[in-house]
Amino acid sequence: MAAEIFNPRSDSSTGPEGDAEPASSGGSAESVDSLSFDPAFALHRGGKMAVQATVPVRDKDDLSLAYTPGVAKVCSAIAEQPELVHDYTWKSSVVAVVTDGTAVLGLGDIGPEASLPVMEGKAILFKQFGGVDAVPIALSCTDVDEIVETVVRLAPSFGGVNLEDISAPRCFEIERRLQERLDIPVFHDDQHGTAVVTLAALRNAARLTGRTLGDLRAVISGAGAAGVAIAKFLLEAGIGDVAVADRKGVVSEDRDDLTPVKRELAELTNKAGLSGSLEAALAGADVFIGVSGGTVPEPAVASMAEGAFVFAMANPNPEVHPDVAHKYAAVVATGRSDYPNQINNVLAFPGIFAGALQVRASRITEGMKIAAADALAAVVGDDLAADYVIPSPFDERVAPAVTAAVAAAARA
Repeated sequence: MAAEIFNPRSDSSTGPEGDAEPASSGGSAESVDSLSFDPAFALHRGGKMAVQATVPVRDKDDLSLAYTPGVAKVCSAIAEQPELVHDYTWKSSVVAVVTDGTAVLGLGDIGPEASLPVMEGKAILFKQFGGVDAVPIALSCTDVDEIVETVVRLAPSFGGVNLEDISAPRCFEIERRLQERLDIPVFHDDQHGTAVVTLAALRNAARLTGRTLGDLRAVISGAGAAGVAIAKFLLEAGIGDVAVADRKGVVSEDRDDLTPVKRELAELTNKAGLSGSLEAALAGADVFIGVSGGTVPEPAVASMAEGAFVFAMANPNPEVHPDVAHKYAAVVATGRSDYPNQINNVLAFPGIFAGALQVRASRITEGMKIAAADALAAVVGDDLAADYVIPSPFDERVAPAVTAAVAAAARA
């Protein structure tokens, strides 16, 4: 599959200046003009992807090999030895990017059609940064059983499944059930990709300030997919303590309003026994991790421990503005590309899948994810600085390093 940044069909679908009218022009002339000349719409016209053959079909000999009768030999061989599908089809290098459109970026539940530009974007990032082909699949259903059954039936065509933009708490059950039923990697990037990159940046921030993960107490704002996954992953990696806060305050065992997911989280986290507000929990904390939106008051940031880290990752508006964070924190990271230390999932998921597919892993384990985080952190090396605790997505060392580390962990 050719995953290009440019639109491969733009020459035929727009005029000389790319200003053809939209296919559906029910809006006003002003709205048509705004779509025509907005660079985001111009780039997306016709979609961001196309399928491209990897073998020639120039004459009848090529046709007889690529299709009938030659293809029948390959089909028969796979029928007799199913494992050959990895060698003689694209299965071992292609991922399904699956969504139901219920939690798309910061837009929320906008439905499957409106999610497609994001899924196409995810697919071209797979290709550009990991050399992995990916197919966007937007499902017109939100029921857990229906999603699981649909993906299980689609699975023979793919080497892995990347779940994307599915709202919590359904995303946890969907991932768990698919992992139980499929023999290919299933990975919810909103959870685990975010957690891997966060851990990599946190390891380097600790190294920069002469500490280890075990020395740190973290507070996470947000108990959705990303917040839950980050908390569990940091505990797996050995952080000293972590507390998670939702809209009602710290997720603690003394609360009687917790969902099953948050109840489990309360049992795993918050060794300090904190309760009450996020702001109260931040007093003396070493790390703030924001994956919720909203705004953290400056006095709460000022109350954190000396040499604290602020990872305010909400987009487009970080929970703590970098200008405020820099007054009090030793290291500041955001989810934005216009500030240093961008926590961006594209640093993780292409290499993680590339490594897993390379060795035909049946799942992506905690060990593989920790290996990915360690490899990502190691790319920074001796260039470590307060404004450089995580590499750029465009650093060409990233994907190969993560791929190799994940593959090695999978073999082990």
